[in-house]
Amino acid sequence: MVTTHTATAAAGDLWDRLSGTQSGPELWLVAVTGLVALAAVLPGSLWRLSRNAVTIAHEGGHGLVALLTGRSLQGIRLHSDTSGLTVSRGKPTGLGMILTAAAGYTAAPLLGLGGAWLLAADRITLLLWVATGLLLALLLMVRNAYGLLTVTLTGAAFVLVSWLTEPDVQSAFAYTAVWFMLLGGVRPVFELQSKRRGGGAPDSDADQLARLTHVPAAVWLGFFHLVSFCCLIGGARWLLGL
Repeated sequence: MVTTHTATAAAGDLWDRLSGTQSGPELWLVAVTGLVALAAVLPGSLWRLSRNAVTIAHEGGHGLVALLTGRSLQGIRLHSDTSGLTVSRGKPTGLGMILTAAAGYTAAPLLGLGGAWLLAADRITLLLWVATGLLLALLLMVRNAYGLLTVTLTGAAFVLVSWLTEPDVQSAFAYTAVWFMLLGGVRPVFELQSKRRGGGAPDSDADQLARLTHVPAAVWLGFFHLVSFCCLIGGARWLLGL
């Protein structure tokens, strides 16, 4: 009876944390977390490491939209060079395939925008748990060792911060993560544009979309830029309370 009561109390406490609100950091700390995230996105060795998180979001976006559009998700692979591959089965053409192909470069910015919306509503704990749940779901579909390692480490970071740190640390971590998704979603599109200008990445998402829709790849690159910049501007306004 005591055990049941304790479990019920623990579940109730967890629900209160998820459904309740938590005080966000002061504006100066929000700005600092943004600068920290920006430092992780700027050129250098740190980006080569932090870009793995953007790849996780990118491939997770492909996988989620594939499932939502009725495709069969076969698996996801994440590589040490920060590239990735999502394999789904279904019609090789049509709206489902188009949406799946378009979901990669838009995933990180949209995740950042959604996270900024939650933080603007002071739902810090909910954001951390939603992120953990998404990473756990992704982990079930990863099909290579490096991918399992990177997703597990990323998920472990969210779990440890959620359970073992003080509210101020959780808040700073959440804001940094959201800033990183917003800022980190911008740079890969420029990288893709640069590769294509040099004749590389002939089978990129933009090129696949061009073949699927008969709309030039440059237009799709413009679409990716538009989504990433709009999410960054909108997300920054929410985070800064503007």
